[in-house]
Amino acid sequence: MTVRSLLSVEDALRSILEQGMPVAEREPVPLRQAAGRVLAEDLAARRTQPPAPVSAMDGYAVRAGDIATPSARLRVIGESAAGRGFDGEIGPGQAVRIFTGAPIPAGADTVLIQENARAEGCEIVAGEASERGRHIRPAGLDFRAGEVLLTAGRRLTASDTALAAAMNHAALPCRRRPRAAILATGDELVSPGTEPGPDQIVASNSFAVAAIVEEAGGSVVDLGIAADDLAVLTERFTRARDGGADLLITLGGASVGDHDLVQRALIRAGMTLGFWQIAMRPGKPLMHGHMGHMQILGLPGNPVSAIVCGLLFVRPLVKSLGGDRTAADDPSEPAILAAPLPANDSRQDYLRARFVRGRDGLPQAVAGSRQDSSMLKALSNAECLIIRPPHAPPAQPGDACRVIRL
Repeated sequence: MTVRSLLSVEDALRSILEQGMPVAEREPVPLRQAAGRVLAEDLAARRTQPPAPVSAMDGYAVRAGDIATPSARLRVIGESAAGRGFDGEIGPGQAVRIFTGAPIPAGADTVLIQENARAEGCEIVAGEASERGRHIRPAGLDFRAGEVLLTAGRRLTASDTALAAAMNHAALPCRRRPRAAILATGDELVSPGTEPGPDQIVASNSFAVAAIVEEAGGSVVDLGIAADDLAVLTERFTRARDGGADLLITLGGASVGDHDLVQRALIRAGMTLGFWQIAMRPGKPLMHGHMGHMQILGLPGNPVSAIVCGLLFVRPLVKSLGGDRTAADDPSEPAILAAPLPANDSRQDYLRARFVRGRDGLPQAVAGSRQDSSMLKALSNAECLIIRPPHAPPAQPGDACRVIRL
């Protein structure tokens, strides 16, 4: 009997992302709502910033040649403030009181900061020389009109929205958020707040997976809970496709038991199966396919398995569907082990772990003693996942590892 080789995590993710073509629809998004959205096209500045030379400090706008000698005296002829500049021109022996962000008056070529000037009536006495251009922000120091500052595929941050506002954009062209329909399956599930029967449990996975979808830039369509019934499941899957979902995520029922009907119902509804089962722990029963344009991810029913698969596969797929150019980026980072780990088998392991402070003061990762995939409390308390590659040899404290922060 030939044992089927399981797909690696890397190959599974590559296959999923190859299918995850970005949604085509675009929409204008007001700046106030643009943080977290993905830009659909390059964005160029509509103005120059600053539009003219401005002062970087409070002080006096002067001519550098007039304060080249010690204790030079200058007559103050006016004031320049942000939004209210001085209209005249500075001549020899003259100064204009100026404030940060105010336009530099014509004729001035430097700013004498107020700490280096002594006011005496309508005059000032310069305490030191100031070379030309000192404390002046030239026009276009930040950016110039026509310059592309934000590029397509960028997930917009709070700072990006401030930049776009300074570029004089009130709304930004963004891709539509990918729509992810989520369906929990199983006769044993009831909604939170409901009193479970003697053989039932409270459904929890969909809340974590929905949060992962939204954090990745998608919107969620909650299909609720479906019983283990082929007709019911087929109807929910068809509803998701016909309702315009870009991604269908099923929770549970993807394994090999007699009551695991999800794969059969999906194929009955028209799914083309991509793969099923991968070489990872937790999360081996992961399934991927598509039904027309709608991508499908079948996640395991165990809570930790579902959430780890959500982080590793749902999150990058939603990003890819949303046009986020970081979708395929490696989410892991280097770390140091604080405790020994045994040799690993043929599946890639994701161990729930916490950080402790090493002797050098730097954080080190230590795996929890219990790694059961049903234990949500342990996952909630974890700060990272330690990645153990297939066939990894025993590891000792101080050895290098890679982790995914939670």
